[in-house]
Amino acid sequence: MVTLWAWAMVTTAQVAPNVLFFLVDDLGYMDVGANHPGTFYETPHIDRLAAEGMRFTHGYAANPVCSPTRYSIMTGKYPTRAGATQFFSGKRSGRYAPAPFKDSMALSEITLAEAFKEAGYATFFAGKWHLGPNEAFWPEHQGFDVNRGGWKAGAPFKEGKYFTPYANPRLEDGPPGEHLPERLASETIDFMEAQKQKPFLAYVSFYSVHTPLMAPAALVAKYREKARKLGLDRQEVFQSEEQVWPNAKSPRRVRSVQSHATYAAMVESMDSQVGRVLDALTRLGIADHTIVCFTSDNGGLSTSEGSPTSNLPLRGGKGWLYEGGIREPYLIKWPSMHHPGSTSSYPVSSVDFYPTLLELAGLPLKPDQHLDGVSLVPLLEGKTLPSRSMFWHYPHYSNQGGFPGGAIRSGPWKAIERYEDGTVHLYHLLDDPGETHDLSSQHPEKLASLRSELHRWYREVDAAFLQAKPNGPKAWRP
Repeated sequence: MVTLWAWAMVTTAQVAPNVLFFLVDDLGYMDVGANHPGTFYETPHIDRLAAEGMRFTHGYAANPVCSPTRYSIMTGKYPTRAGATQFFSGKRSGRYAPAPFKDSMALSEITLAEAFKEAGYATFFAGKWHLGPNEAFWPEHQGFDVNRGGWKAGAPFKEGKYFTPYANPRLEDGPPGEHLPERLASETIDFMEAQKQKPFLAYVSFYSVHTPLMAPAALVAKYREKARKLGLDRQEVFQSEEQVWPNAKSPRRVRSVQSHATYAAMVESMDSQVGRVLDALTRLGIADHTIVCFTSDNGGLSTSEGSPTSNLPLRGGKGWLYEGGIREPYLIKWPSMHHPGSTSSYPVSSVDFYPTLLELAGLPLKPDQHLDGVSLVPLLEGKTLPSRSMFWHYPHYSNQGGFPGGAIRSGPWKAIERYEDGTVHLYHLLDDPGETHDLSSQHPEKLASLRSELHRWYREVDAAFLQAKPNGPKAWRP
C-alpha cells in the first residue's frame, strides 16, 4: 500500500523519519491560538506548527487527569484496561471510596519508546513522567535511552523548582535564573544534535503549565499590562458554577475569563521553547524528515488550585468528563505534507498516536499492544476513517471537583454517566459544544443505545467502580 512514506523510499534513500513529540501538562484546548484566535495567551510557535501540519479539532485525552492519559500515549490502550484510572497517588474519597487503581505502568507493556528502539531508533525523554512510584518504573526502564527529568513525582517537586536548582535526580542544575522549560528544550536540542545522523524519538514532556504557577518576572509583567490594557483586570473572572458530586459542600466556581498573568507567562515560556526546538530541526537540516506531534494530557485547570485558565465555551476543565476536561490541542506535522494547515473534525484520541507514528515511520504495527488506537494516516492523506465510538472511565473524585463517571462519544452524540447514582446525560456536541442542553428526555432511544454500548465496554475492559465505605450505602453498579 502506498502511504505518505513513499517519499522516504524514493527521495531520501530510505532515511528513517525522526519523531519529535511534545506533551504539555494541563494545557487546555482553548489556550492555543490555533484553536482560539481570541485567546489571551500568545502561542505563535504552536500556531506555526498547526499551520504546517494537521490540526484535529476534536482531539481527546483518554482521561481527564494526567497519568492515565500518559499511559494511553505510551501504550496505545485505554488506561482502564490496566486499572490505571487516576493520577498516580490520588485517593480522594467522597460519599463512596474511589475504585482501586494501579499506580505504575507495567514493565511488560511494549511502550512507544520500546517499539521505536526495537527498530534501531535512539530514544530520549525530557520532563515529567508520572507513570510509576519508584525508579524501577522510570523512563530509562520503559524504552528510553536517555532520561532528562522524568521520575516519580508530578509537578515540580518542591515549591520554587520551575527555576534552578531543580531538585531532580535526572536533571542537573543550570545557571541561576534558568527556567525549567528552557532547560528541557536545551537538553532536547543537545540530544537531537548528537543523534542527527541516526533516527531518533525525542519525547518532550513539559512540566508546564501545571501548578505551582511560576514564570519569568518580565513575562508576568507583560501580561499584567496586557490584561490592564484590555480591561480584563476589571472583569469578574468567576461568572458560573459547576455542580459537583451529590452531597458536596458547594459547587465549584468556574473561571470565565482568560486573564491570569502568571499562567499566560507560563504558556508563552513553554511556547517559546517549542519554537526553539522546532528551529533546531531546521538548523540541523532534519526538519524535512521529522514527524512532530503536539498535545496535552488533560483539559485546562479552571475549577481549583487558583483556576488559572478558562476553557469556555467548553464546559468544565481538568478532572471533569465534560469537553473542557478531555478535549485537547492535537497537532501532527509530517514530512512532504501536501496540505499544510489542514484540519480534521474526526474525533481522535491519545491512544491513536502509537499506531499512527508506527505507520508514518514505516514500522510494523503492534495490534496486540495498541489495542484501542487506530492509525490516523488515512486522515493525514486526506482520506476518511470509519466512524467509531470513544470511551472514558473515571471512577474517582477529582481534586478539581469532577464527579466519578464514564462517558461515550459516538458521532456528534456524547453521553455521560454519573457513578454515584447512575444518572445519565446526553449532549449533541456539534449543536452544543458547551454541553449545556441535556437531551436525554428528548432522545431516550439514542441515550439507551449509547448507555448499552458504554456498559459493554465496561465489561470488555474490566472496569472497576466506586466502593462502599464501612457502614455506608451500597455503591451503584452498571
